[in-house]
Amino acid sequence: MPNKLPLPSPCPPFTIELTTSLPLSLSLSLSLSPQLWLKGFMASLGSQALKPSGDVNEGVPSDQTVLQKHVAFFDRNQDGIVYPWENFQGCRAIGCSLLVSTASAIVVNLAFSQKTRPGKFPSLLFPIEVKNIHRAKHGSDTGVYDTEGRFVPPKFEEIFSKHARTNADGLTGEELDGMLKANRVPKNFTGWFAAYVEWKILYSLCKDKNGLMHKDTLRAFYDGSLFEKLEQERASALKKA
Repeated sequence: MPNKLPLPSPCPPFTIELTTSLPLSLSLSLSLSPQLWLKGFMASLGSQALKPSGDVNEGVPSDQTVLQKHVAFFDRNQDGIVYPWENFQGCRAIGCSLLVSTASAIVVNLAFSQKTRPGKFPSLLFPIEVKNIHRAKHGSDTGVYDTEGRFVPPKFEEIFSKHARTNADGLTGEELDGMLKANRVPKNFTGWFAAYVEWKILYSLCKDKNGLMHKDTLRAFYDGSLFEKLEQERASALKKA
């Protein structure tokens, strides 16, 4: 009777150190059979490929909303609190005048401080807590931020589908005025004023030579990356002067 040949042993488990940008982790240490590892790896790639592109909420830390990221620029020491002098410094950094920066530091911090500090005793330093900035949302706005401070893409697109007439990817000053009027909630005078001031400052800083405020610029405004760009441009201009 012929000798039986020994059967090959199953492939043993092994450990792979993988550094990747996949959503589950930046560094995965897997102890799996090669077949299972490959199957899981391909599935992860597939799920990543299915993510919609252009979502402003992507790239934002899981513990930070887009609205928080927008406000965080003015938190100059990144301690989670925006004081009036930090607000002033942030405004100056993006090119606002001395008058506008001073007014913003006073009005914004005075209006938003206690709203973002529920249950706490009022502070004469008027700090704004970044983590609670969604509590300071005012009426008569575009609705691009939801009640939790997350970005709402359909509302962003609505700005242009409803109000952009001259150029589908931008707003003129006249079209901006039309949008502000259309967003007004009856008798919400505080919201009217806040929206008017915010948008007029933004328009003065970001319009091009033809008086158009572009869609890409406005998207960057909502996630806060516009502020960093304006600060860099201003710093560069001051160096050349």
